[in-house]
Amino acid sequence: IQNTVFAFQTGHTTGPSLNNDKLYKFAYSAEVYVDHVKASLQKSAGYRISSGVDVNLLWRNPDNDDDQLIKIMIKDVQVENVNERPAAKNIFRGKSTEKILGKEYLEALQRPIVLELVRGKVKTFYSYQNEPAITQNIKRGLASLFQLQLHSGSTREVDVSGKCNTTYHVRQDQVTKVKDLDSCEIAKEGFTSHNPILDIGKKVTSATIYVLEDSFIKSVKAEENYVFLLNFRRKTGAKIVSKQRLELKSVQAGPGLIAGKQVSGVIKTLDSSYVAMSLEAEPVKSKCKKCPSLSEHWKSIREHMHPEKLSKAEAAKSFLSFIKSIRKATKEEILQVIRSENKELLPQVVDAVTSAQTPESLEAMLEFLDFKDASTSVLQERFLYACGFASHPNEMLLKSLTDKFKGDIANEEIRETLVIVMGALIRKLCDRGGCKLPFVVEAKRLILNRLEKSKKGDNVRMYLLALKNALLPEAIPLLLKYAESEEGHISNLAATALQRYDPSFLTKEVKETMNRIYHQNRKVHEKTVRTTAAAIILNSNPSYMEVKNILLSIGELPMEMNKYMLAMIQDILHFEMPSSKTVRKVLKDMSAHNYDRFSKTGSSSAYSGYITRGPDVSSTYSLDILYSGSGILRRSNMNIHIFDRKAELHASQVVIEAQGLESIIAATPDEGEENLESFAGMSAILFDVQLRPVTFFQGYGDLMSKMLSATGDPMNVVKGLILLTDYSQEIQLQAGPMASAEFLGGLAIDISGGMEFSLWYRESKTNVKNRVAVFLAGNTEVDSFFVKSGMETTLELETALDFISTVQFSQYPFLVCMQMDRIESPFRSHVTKYESLPSGRRYTASRGKAVMLAGNEYPLHQENSDMCRKVFGAKSDSAGSWF
Repeated sequence: IQNTVFAFQTGHTTGPSLNNDKLYKFAYSAEVYVDHVKASLQKSAGYRISSGVDVNLLWRNPDNDDDQLIKIMIKDVQVENVNERPAAKNIFRGKSTEKILGKEYLEALQRPIVLELVRGKVKTFYSYQNEPAITQNIKRGLASLFQLQLHSGSTREVDVSGKCNTTYHVRQDQVTKVKDLDSCEIAKEGFTSHNPILDIGKKVTSATIYVLEDSFIKSVKAEENYVFLLNFRRKTGAKIVSKQRLELKSVQAGPGLIAGKQVSGVIKTLDSSYVAMSLEAEPVKSKCKKCPSLSEHWKSIREHMHPEKLSKAEAAKSFLSFIKSIRKATKEEILQVIRSENKELLPQVVDAVTSAQTPESLEAMLEFLDFKDASTSVLQERFLYACGFASHPNEMLLKSLTDKFKGDIANEEIRETLVIVMGALIRKLCDRGGCKLPFVVEAKRLILNRLEKSKKGDNVRMYLLALKNALLPEAIPLLLKYAESEEGHISNLAATALQRYDPSFLTKEVKETMNRIYHQNRKVHEKTVRTTAAAIILNSNPSYMEVKNILLSIGELPMEMNKYMLAMIQDILHFEMPSSKTVRKVLKDMSAHNYDRFSKTGSSSAYSGYITRGPDVSSTYSLDILYSGSGILRRSNMNIHIFDRKAELHASQVVIEAQGLESIIAATPDEGEENLESFAGMSAILFDVQLRPVTFFQGYGDLMSKMLSATGDPMNVVKGLILLTDYSQEIQLQAGPMASAEFLGGLAIDISGGMEFSLWYRESKTNVKNRVAVFLAGNTEVDSFFVKSGMETTLELETALDFISTVQFSQYPFLVCMQMDRIESPFRSHVTKYESLPSGRRYTASRGKAVMLAGNEYPLHQENSDMCRKVFGAKSDSAGSWF
């Protein structure tokens, strides 16, 4: 290696060295390509800037050969397509460089720059002030190529990309420079989505190869690649490739050196207008010249936002485009749109404004909404849920909600939703390392303190729901207390909150408490909390004895609970869940595994299966139903999870619970449930956020009045627009231009649920309808002001998932039929590549694909299929009057 290094050291330089009185003439080109990930570059959108570059030595430090000033000048600039195009598709055709760049930009680009090189590194970059930032950055991109070291090793150096970790490999006349782009520090804006499954994966590389001759540069080839992939669908994505080439064409006689001791004196002599600047690129903002105003944009998409159209892809698409406009708008412009809209469309405007997550949009919402006014509670709720689903919330959002919570709130349900959403924001901020931020600490303390001091049932419920979202490790002792000591839905709520924690947080104390609840060691508990306790034990690495004790209890439990626990164990085995190995081991013991225990009859069930299994993500559904001994539903629980190798997302959960309904059909309640108040309601989790539960009826009087007056229409649980994928990154390319990658994914959703009784036919039915439309739009673009080049990608899907369970309780065991169906669903994808000039001249190439995804009836266990035949066989001759 030593010989290699010395080979370069003519004179005493350790960096590249120019000869006196010579002019080095180079050919330079910078190319950018934008395309989808797997495409060959021959068909990409993009452009090439090429020019001549003259380089000469101005001055060498008389005391140090390693300190030199060189002048670099760009001339004969050309701009063209990066790939051959027929004349009709060439946006540059018939346009001179001056016409394409504009006179000001071209003149600025051709003004020379001066570099002070010390040991091959750029110490100072001299250029003219008040030049357009983009031409300055293109010159910085060229200047960065002249920075190299002639010995192998790693260093942290500044160039156009910022301050980056850089590694040099030196071999004879060749130097390879590899830059770790992820390590670069540079001022740029951007954000990512909260959940990794909904986010974008990024891969970046940068390498430059130098060939040297006579201790100066003969040629340089530089290339950097940026690849963006949707984590949940990795064949959808985009890439940006940027290449630079510099090639020595000739060496001629050139101007002589300038005499001087100091760099500053030499620069003054040369041109007193020169200013020392950083080599790091300066931020560039492009202004939109013909963009519509916010209210014009709203008027153009308004028709797609009517409530009845909210399960259509067009609604999700309009929602995303509106968010992009809101992000550029002022508070006044936003308020103007909000204040001019009618009450049918206002909730959708609130969804979009809140999802934009800019300081202006938050201020506009807080100014518009009056929490002291109960008449606008629908809008307040939409605002709060959009906050809960925020893709990249900040501390100020949580502070604003905490302040509102401390103030007057007219509607009690809004007060409850507010604290539940605060819990969701605490969790999101903690997930990003913000658990110790002052306003997060304050919000955590508020919820925990108020729960400890709560006396009234409803208040306890609302703080427990907030903790169910926040998942704070320090809340576990409180949740244990409520799970074990309280009655009814409070104890069950505390247990289901514990169920949402990662098993790694569930300490020995948690397991001991859950075992006491399940086995009723201290007091009698109702079935719902006991089965939740069993699920927690079986899901958190249970010991042999824990599993054995649960198996031994089957047979001694209330009738339907026996059946439910049996179904849970069978589901663990059939779906190969983590505890299945321990369960199999216990089943070898005949005292735990015998016919009497495993032949229990009943209608309760638990079943899990796959909705999709893909190379990127898979999704599962699980459905479990627990009945009381009299045939009335106690709880139905439907879950959908999405996961990949590293992350998991609880996409949805719909739980319908009922209790104390035995009196309607003159049946006897189960043990421990004699005093439960009549109640039926529904609770949902959507994208990891627990929503405020909905009550169908509470108390016998309420039930009777609803029975007599009800229409049988399902109750709305969630309706609205949610921003799921929200990714925006600015990229400083090595050649000088700015690039950007933006991916937005939106969901229009309509979930409703109902519970119906027909006393005449002794039949009950629960129905959960999930209507969703997803739209995703990605735009990857390189913007040099005088030309833009990019690619737009869209995906859209509309689908519906229905879950219906029908129970006939005129005989025992009663008949239960569960159905889970997905309708035939259209899926469309579209890609458009484009190149455009500010004048409006534009080239585009598009291609799209549409497929119908077949509908599907999801399989549940065989017993269910047999029951459905009986139920629908018996029903064909009876048409019931439902309430």
